[in-house]
Amino acid sequence: MSFQLIGYIFLGEMVIQKSHNINEESSVEAASPKRGMILPFTPLSMSFDNINYYVDMPLVMKEEGNTKDDKLQLLTEVSGAFRPGVLTALMGISGAGKTTLMDVLSGRKTGGYIEGDIRISGFPKVQQTFTRISGYCEQNDIHSSQVTVYESLVFSAFLRLPKDINRDEKMLFVEEVMELVELKNLKDMIVGIPGVSGLSTQQRKRLTIAVELVANPSIIFMDEPTTGLDARAAAIVMRAVRNTVDTGRTVVCTIHQPGVDIFEAFDEVFVFHKRYINSFVMALICCIMHQLLLMKTGGQVIYAGPLGLKSAELVEYLEGIPGVPKIVDQQNPATWMLEVTSVAAEKRLGIDFAQQYKSSSLYERNNALVKELSIPPSGAKQLFFSTQYSQSMWGQFKSCMQKQRHSYWRAPEYNLVRFGFTLATALLIGTIFWKVGTKRENNTDLTMIFGGLYCAVLFAGVNNGNTVVPIVAFERTVFYRERAAGMYSTLPYAMAQVIVEIPYVFFQTTYYTLIVYTMVSFEWTAAKYFWFFFIHFLTFLYFTYNGLMAVSLTSNDQLASIITSAFYTIYNLFSGFFIPRPKIPRWWVWCYWINPLAWTFQGLIASQYGDVKETTKVFGMSYDPTIKWYVETHFGYEDGYLGLVTAVLVSFTVFFAVMYAYCLNKLNFQTR
Repeated sequence: MSFQLIGYIFLGEMVIQKSHNINEESSVEAASPKRGMILPFTPLSMSFDNINYYVDMPLVMKEEGNTKDDKLQLLTEVSGAFRPGVLTALMGISGAGKTTLMDVLSGRKTGGYIEGDIRISGFPKVQQTFTRISGYCEQNDIHSSQVTVYESLVFSAFLRLPKDINRDEKMLFVEEVMELVELKNLKDMIVGIPGVSGLSTQQRKRLTIAVELVANPSIIFMDEPTTGLDARAAAIVMRAVRNTVDTGRTVVCTIHQPGVDIFEAFDEVFVFHKRYINSFVMALICCIMHQLLLMKTGGQVIYAGPLGLKSAELVEYLEGIPGVPKIVDQQNPATWMLEVTSVAAEKRLGIDFAQQYKSSSLYERNNALVKELSIPPSGAKQLFFSTQYSQSMWGQFKSCMQKQRHSYWRAPEYNLVRFGFTLATALLIGTIFWKVGTKRENNTDLTMIFGGLYCAVLFAGVNNGNTVVPIVAFERTVFYRERAAGMYSTLPYAMAQVIVEIPYVFFQTTYYTLIVYTMVSFEWTAAKYFWFFFIHFLTFLYFTYNGLMAVSLTSNDQLASIITSAFYTIYNLFSGFFIPRPKIPRWWVWCYWINPLAWTFQGLIASQYGDVKETTKVFGMSYDPTIKWYVETHFGYEDGYLGLVTAVLVSFTVFFAVMYAYCLNKLNFQTR
C-alpha cells in the first residue's frame, strides 16, 4: 500500500501527517479499525478553513512601539483536514505555534479571538458535542498521584463512556486499551509524582494516551508525546500512538523535529554508519508522509502539496522559485527547507513565498479538497447528545468520591503528618496544662485554663488548614484537565473533596479530644465532653475547608498559604481571648461576630464553665463571684447560647465548603 504524507510548518515548524493514498471507495475500509476493539466508534474527519487566531497585543510589545494594532495575529488563514486512520504529526521547536493550532481546533483555548470555519465530518463543530467524541493528551502528564494505572483508566472510562454501556463492557474495554498501549504489566502500579516516584516519563506518556483512549474518542489530539524522552522511550510511546491510529481513529500530535542525536541511540539495535543517519531519518519520515503544508512567520501558507520520495516534489517546487539556492547532496531536506524559507532568506531574495503559493495550482487544489471535506456525506446526521456529560450528577459524584477515597487512603505524607502533628499537639497541651481543669480558685487559674483551651484548638486547626493547601493545589491541576475533557462538572468534584475529609477529621478529633480532655482534667460528664468533641470537630473541619477555599481563590499554593496566614492573623486577633468581646471597640466588634474562631472559643468556654456556680476569687473585687457570673461578665459567654454557637459553626463550615466549590467553578487560573 502506498503512503501519503501531509506536513505543516507553522511559524517555522514542520508538521507531518501520515495518511493512505486511497480513493473514496476505499476510505471507509481505511477508516475502519484494524485492531479489534470491543466498543464501536464513529470515524470522524475534521476540516478547517481560513482559521485566524488573535491575542491582545502584549504590553511589552506596546511599550516597544507596536501601538498600531490592538491584537497580535498568531494564525493566518490556516486550512487543512484530518481524517480517520491517519496520523497527523505537527513537528517543530517549542513555541513555534503547533500547540496554538491544536488548542484552537480542539476548543481548549481560554483566551484570544478565533475566526474561521471548523467542521466535523462536514458539520459545524459544536464544542459541547465535540468534547464527548474527542480526547486531548496534554504535554504535561498530569494525573492523580495516589491511584493506580488501572484505577486511573477505570475512572476515565466510567465517567466518559455512555451510560448505556454496562460495567462489564467498560472493564473489558479498559483491559483492551491497556493492552493496546502496553500498560498491562503496570496496571497495579501507583502513578506517583513525576521525577520522584511511580511511573517513568514514558510510562506516564502512555498512561496519558490511555486515559483519553478509554473514552472511546473518534478524534485524539496529542501535544508533544515524545518531549523529554530518549530515543528508546520515544519509540515505545510512538508505538502506542501508532497502535491507536491503527484502530481507525483520527490522531493529531505535535512533536519536535527529530534530531540526529536522538536517532543515534538506535545504534543499540540497528548499526548504521554515522554518515547515513540523516538519510535514515528522512527515509523513515518519507515512508509515513507524502504531503506538506509549509507556513512562514505570521501564519501565512507558502506551500501545501505532496512531499514526494525523499522530499523530491517539495525540493522541486522550492528550487523552481527564482533565487532559491539548490539543495546540497546529503543535506537534510527538512533543514534546507527551513533555511531557504526563513524570514532572512525571504528578505535577501526579495520574495514573498506566500504570494508565490497563492498563485500556484497547489493553492486551488488544496482549497477544493477542504471544501469537499466540509460537505456532510449523503445521509449523514450531525452528532447530538442530550446531556453535556455522559454520567448523571450522582454518577459523577460516586466516581469522584471513589477516586478521592483511594487518594486519601494512600497519602501518608498528608494524613500521617497531620495526625502526627495533632497527636504531638494533644500531648504537648496535656502535659503543659496538666490537670489545670480542676483549679478554679481565682481568675488567674481560669485564664490559664482558657488559654489551654484556646491554644489546643488553634494549633491543630491552623495545621489542618496549612497541610491541606499543597494537596488540593496539586489536585486542582488534575481537575482542570479532567473537567476540560468533559468528565464531570465542578459540583460533584467539589462535593467529593469536601466529604472525603470528614472521616479523617472525625478520627483526628476523637483521639485529640480524648487526650486533651483527660490530661487537662475537665469535668467528666457526657454533655460537657460531647460539646468539647463537637466544637473541636466543627473547628478542625472549617479550618480544613478554609484551606480549600484559599486554594480556589488563588493561582498557586504559595499564594494560598499567604492568604490563609492572613486569615489566621485576623482570627487570632479578634478571637475574644486576648481582648474579650465586651472590651472590643464598637467599631471593631463586627470582626468578632464574623470570626469563626471567636465562636469556637465562646462555645468551648460556655460549654465547660458557663453553668458552674462555684465561686472564685477575682482580683480587685470585694466579693467572690461565681464562675458562671465571671464568664458572662468578663467574656460575654452564656451557656444558653450553645445552640446559636452550633448553628454559626455549622454555617461557617458550610460557607467555606460552598465558597470552595463556587470559586473552583468560576475562577480558572489555567490559561491557554
